[in-house]
Amino acid sequence: MAETFEIEIATPERSLVRGQALRAQIPGKQGYLGILPDHAPLIGELGIGVLTFASPGGGKYCLAVHGGYVEVLDNHVRVLADVAEYGSEIDVTRAERALQARESELINVSEGADPASALAAVLRAQARIEAAQKAARAAE
Repeated sequence: MAETFEIEIATPERSLVRGQALRAQIPGKQGYLGILPDHAPLIGELGIGVLTFASPGGGKYCLAVHGGYVEVLDNHVRVLADVAEYGSEIDVTRAERALQARESELINVSEGADPASALAAVLRAQARIEAAQKAARAAE
């Protein structure tokens, strides 16, 4: 049994992670996926949320992600996200302001507006704040 697996996280703009991990928690479209070494093969859609993983050196990493795909095959996890950013790169004050604005839009959805898009924007803002808070705690 393997003790680690390789993890890659990339967006169309950049590669964020390429290394070894002990475990990972990935937001899937239907809920979070827990990944350990020797996980069964799978391909799935990413949801909106916080992707976390632990490295063999004791590092803990948090990224806000939404949209895209995840593939697990032969102790290699590939996350191809539409959008991903390290929690440590997120300006929490700005993210909180964005959340308040998105919540206001959701509450005041006018006729003809898409409530699903407004809800997705709220969820993205919440994921960014959560990733930033988790990254700050992991750095302590």
